[in-house]
Amino acid sequence: MICKIDNIRFSVTAKEIDLRAFAANKLGKDPGFFRILKKSIDARDKGNIEYVYSVEFSDDGFPSTAEVEKYKGKKKKIAVIGSGPAGLFAALRLIEHGLEPILIERGENIAERDERVRAFQGGGQLDPESNVQFGAGGAGTYSDGKLNTQTHRGYNSDVLRLFAEFGAPEEILYLNKPHIGSDRLKGVVGRMIGRISSCGEVRFNTRFDGFSTTDGRIREIALYDDRSGRAYGEAVDAVILAPGHSARDTFVRLSELGVAMEPREFAVGVRIEHLQSEISRAQYGDFAKYLPPADYKLVSHAGKRTAFTFCMCPGGTVIPAASEEGGLVTNGMSDYARAGGNANSALLVQLSFADYGDRLFDGMEFQRRLERAAYGMSGSYKAPVQRFGDFAKDRVSDRFGDVKSTYSRGTVFAPLGDILPSAVTETLKAAVPDMGRRLRGFDSGDALMTGVETRFSSPVRILRGSDGQSVSVKGLYPCGEGSGYSGGITSSSADGLRIADLLLRGI
Repeated sequence: MICKIDNIRFSVTAKEIDLRAFAANKLGKDPGFFRILKKSIDARDKGNIEYVYSVEFSDDGFPSTAEVEKYKGKKKKIAVIGSGPAGLFAALRLIEHGLEPILIERGENIAERDERVRAFQGGGQLDPESNVQFGAGGAGTYSDGKLNTQTHRGYNSDVLRLFAEFGAPEEILYLNKPHIGSDRLKGVVGRMIGRISSCGEVRFNTRFDGFSTTDGRIREIALYDDRSGRAYGEAVDAVILAPGHSARDTFVRLSELGVAMEPREFAVGVRIEHLQSEISRAQYGDFAKYLPPADYKLVSHAGKRTAFTFCMCPGGTVIPAASEEGGLVTNGMSDYARAGGNANSALLVQLSFADYGDRLFDGMEFQRRLERAAYGMSGSYKAPVQRFGDFAKDRVSDRFGDVKSTYSRGTVFAPLGDILPSAVTETLKAAVPDMGRRLRGFDSGDALMTGVETRFSSPVRILRGSDGQSVSVKGLYPCGEGSGYSGGITSSSADGLRIADLLLRGI
C-alpha cells in the first residue's frame, strides 16, 4: 500500500531532513518505493521562510508501468513539421506507439544552430532560417527552460517524465517551479532528436512550403532543401503541423492554400532588468542567502490596459531574438544555475484588434512594424534601452544606473515611447509603480527597459476540430504555440502529445 504525506515543513536555514529516513520511520523499515512528489518554498512569512514537501512511499517496489500499446495497423507515413516542443513530443509519442515519423525542421541541428546563434549574438550576420526562433528545439531552446504552466491537463506529467528520461534533472518531477536552463536543455533536445532519428527520420535545413490534396485530404507536402536548393514533394498519410509563432511565411502560405485560420489578440512590450540580488532580497529578505535566485510573476490593472510579466529569467540575460533582417526582437534566457547578476522578464501590455486591425495578418504586420522601428533607432541590432526613471518622465537616458545591460549586441539610448504605441507606453508608466508596491524595488529608477518584446504568442490560430484535424484539410493536425493552442514549453509539449494521440485514434 502506498502512503502519501503532505505539508512536511522545515526552515530553509535548518539542515535538510532525510526524507527517505522520515518515510522509514513511518514504516518501521526502509521503504522499497519512495519518491518526492512536490517541493516548494513558502515565503508568505518573511520571518520564517520554509521548504514544503509532499512524499509518497511503500514497503513494496516501484509501481509497474503498463506497456504502451503499439500501433498494429498498416504503417502510415506521418510528417511532423517543426522541432519545437510540440513537434518533438508529437514525434516521440508516435514512436512510443510503433510509428516511424519524419521530422521536418527548417533550421539546423543543435550544434550547428548553437554556433550560428552565438555568432549572431556576438555581432555576426543573422541567418533567417536558423536562429533563436528556428532550429532544433524551437524558440524554447534559448529561454529559461521553465516547465511550470497554468494549464492542468493530464499530459503535463507525461511531459515531465519524458524530459527526465532524456536527461533533464530529476528534480523537475517534484519542484513546484521546475526549470532546465538553456544550457542543459540543448543536451536534452539533442538526445530527443537522436531518439527520433534512430526510430524514424529527421531532416534539418528543410522548409515546409505547402501541400497538395486529393478529395480534401492531404496527400503530399512540398519541401525545400536549403543546402542543396532542391524543391521536392513527399507523399504522406498525415501531417502534424507545429510551426512555431515566428513562421510568418508559413502562415501566409497556409492561407493561400485555403487553410482555415483566424487572427488572435496578443501582447507586446519590453524586457525589464533588475539586479538579481535586489529581487531575491525583496522576495526572501534575510533568507535570500539560503535560497536559489528568486523569481516573480506580476499583473497590474492600474492603467487602461492589463500589464503583466512573462517568461521571467532569474540570473539571466536579455538576448537578440530576430528572425527577419531589419527587425529587432528581444527575449530572455537563463542557464540552469541562474548565476547571472541580473533578473529579467518580459513586461507586456495586452492589446486588442482595435489597436491594430482584425484582418488575418494585421497583427503579424503590426509586430513587424514595431520590430523595424526598434531596429531603426540605430540602423542595427543594437537594442534601444531606457532607464525606467527616464521612461516615466519621457526623457532619453544618457547613462546606466546600477543595472547594466546584458544584451550582447550592444545598446543605444533611445525613447521607447517613440517605438511603442501610446497605449502601451502609458500603461507601463502606471503599471510599473503599481507592481513596485507588491515587489519592492521593481519600480526602481535604474530598472532597465529594452525594446522590443513582440513574440509573446502567435498572431494567428489555425482552426482545428475536436478530432485535432484542420477544419478545412483532412489529415492536417495543427498544434503548439505557432498554431495558436499553447504558450510555453510545457503546454506546447502537452499539446503535441494530445494531437499525436488524436491522430493515432484516427488512422
